[in-house]
Amino acid sequence: MIIKQEGLGGIYKGLTATILKQGSNQAIRFYVMETLKEKYRGGDPHKNVPKYIVGLMGGFAGLMGGFAGACSVFGNTPLDVVKTRMQGLEASKYKNIVDCFIKITKNEGPFAFYKGTLPRLSRVCLDVAITFMIYDSFMDLFNRLWP
Repeated sequence: MIIKQEGLGGIYKGLTATILKQGSNQAIRFYVMETLKEKYRGGDPHKNVPKYIVGLMGGFAGLMGGFAGACSVFGNTPLDVVKTRMQGLEASKYKNIVDCFIKITKNEGPFAFYKGTLPRLSRVCLDVAITFMIYDSFMDLFNRLWP
């Protein structure tokens, strides 16, 4: 239906915003996680960080979610809002990312970029906790296979 109504380009609406959102998402998460793990190790690169601590750092530290997950949510929710708008039913209102940012700011104000933050925060923090525990487990395995 999208191709029929908007052409082949219609299925790629919001692609740039999605790439920027996901890129910033992972950059923030990995930076925060590695920084927290480094602090936990206290300068000893051989000190093991238990998986439950990784989970706490990634997703469960406090009622509002983990620090790495929370940082990524607050850091890239504006891009997520733009991506969602550009891929939604009224996507034709926007020419590109810049136009979308300008229209949201002008018509709804800067706080509009943080709509849906709390529900997203609760989902993302659990996701980040699980992801980083799995990631650390695979890295342990890879380091044993290829020292």
